[in-house]
Amino acid sequence: MKINNNIVFDIGDIVFLKTDSEQLPRIITGILMRPNGLLYYLSNGTNETQHYEIEISKEENETIKLF
Repeated sequence: MKINNNIVFDIGDIVFLKTDSEQLPRIITGILMRPNGLLYYLSNGTNETQHYEIEISKEENETIKLF
């Protein structure tokens, strides 16, 4: 198996979910390698959720907060 080291996000990065209307900051607490891509574990307070790279952004989206 070949491991791709082109990881966009690192453990400890603060990120935002593109579809979160509140744009709550989350910290990357884990990365899981799957056959179809990487799965990132994001934590906000005591909640931890799993997301793919396409769902995550390093930038807060102020526009989505207006709706």
